[in-house]
Amino acid sequence: MTTTAVVASGSYFQARRVILQQAQDAAVVSLTEQLTEVYPVRQLPPSQEVLDALSQRLSDRDGDVVILYRDMRAQGVQFPEPVSPELRQAVESGLVAWQRVSRDGQPMLLIGTQLRLERPDGTAQPSGLEVYALRSLAPEQQSIDRLATLAWLTGGLSLVLAVLLALLAAQGVLRPVRELGRAARRLGEGDLTTRLVVRGADELADVARTFNDTAGTLERQVGELRRMESDARRFVADVSHELRTPLAAMTAVTDVLDEEADRLPGDAGKAARLVSQETQNLTRLVNDLIEISRFDSGTARLALDGVDVAAAVSATLRIRGWADRVRVELPPGIVARLDPRRLDVIVANLVGNAFRHGAEPVSVDLRAEPDWITIEVRDQGPGLDQEVLPHVFDRFYKADTARTRTEGSGLGLAIAWENARLHRHAGQQGSLVAGNGPTGGAVFTLRLPRVAADAGGVR
Repeated sequence: MTTTAVVASGSYFQARRVILQQAQDAAVVSLTEQLTEVYPVRQLPPSQEVLDALSQRLSDRDGDVVILYRDMRAQGVQFPEPVSPELRQAVESGLVAWQRVSRDGQPMLLIGTQLRLERPDGTAQPSGLEVYALRSLAPEQQSIDRLATLAWLTGGLSLVLAVLLALLAAQGVLRPVRELGRAARRLGEGDLTTRLVVRGADELADVARTFNDTAGTLERQVGELRRMESDARRFVADVSHELRTPLAAMTAVTDVLDEEADRLPGDAGKAARLVSQETQNLTRLVNDLIEISRFDSGTARLALDGVDVAAAVSATLRIRGWADRVRVELPPGIVARLDPRRLDVIVANLVGNAFRHGAEPVSVDLRAEPDWITIEVRDQGPGLDQEVLPHVFDRFYKADTARTRTEGSGLGLAIAWENARLHRHAGQQGSLVAGNGPTGGAVFTLRLPRVAADAGGVR
């Protein structure tokens, strides 16, 4: 666009200069030829009649001419243009000078020169007779206007053509770039089958081939990782299910051992109680693994029911023998549609975690909002270190450096977190957040919808 404008403007101004220069030269030559016809002047100072006759004679052709001699001026000729001091000074010095003027909106050329006086020896000298001729530049202006119209029309057509060619060239570059951008977004959204159509053999084609190779490698690697993850989950689920039957038998045996442990002598009684305790721990671990496998496979579902939240939390504490050890603030009459079994699991895991890793007193507070309920579990322990907080709900994570004890499998808080997220309302999932209280101790905040919808399988 810049090149087109510069070329069109340059062509116009160059042609305009040439046309005007030719017009000026032709006018000067014409005036010089006319002056040759009356040259030389033999009478000075001239009379008014001589001035008028010369002016009339020179004005018969292409324009008006006026002749000045000092304070005298030829009469009878329409010559309204004033002569500028600069032009008159140049003429008085013996030069042929001109300037462009305008009359009634029309361009005009004012030319000035001086007649010569013939001496007796045949030489000539300036006579003091100043001749000023006014010539119209209207034909030249029309030519310039036509030239300008042609120049701008040509420039405009060239510009349109240049823009079209530029757009075509840009499309040739931008189309594959846009396709690459869309493909990258689809790949980032998880569509690993995304590929580009390779066109040509330029650098963009090389980029497209590289993208396709990268996407293919990523698809294979992610597929392999997914297969390995699926195999691992299936393995854990299968092993957990297979262990349930022998564990059921072992639990029945440990019940008998528990009854006889007090009557067994010395080390035999201790071994019986140890076997019973470890069997219970193994049973709990297997049950937790089975629950985790349901979350991973997306088969975990809610069994929703109307629940008096305060009564449900109290029942959880009472069944586990914690009712006298926990400070509660449970306003009555708060009803929510939840899965009571999963609420029991969450509260039991949070309170049990507070007893194992925190310090008493442990408190449970219940608050209600129009659409959500909040249960807060606090302890008076050392709290959670900042480097521990991001990993509290990770599976099998044990904060040895932050806790005084590390019993358990490390799955309790992960299961509580998954159970909270299963409850959904208005597109939002329930949440479980860990933090520290202002006066110390860990604080776990459970937030569940009052009217939950099943979000089973949502990760």
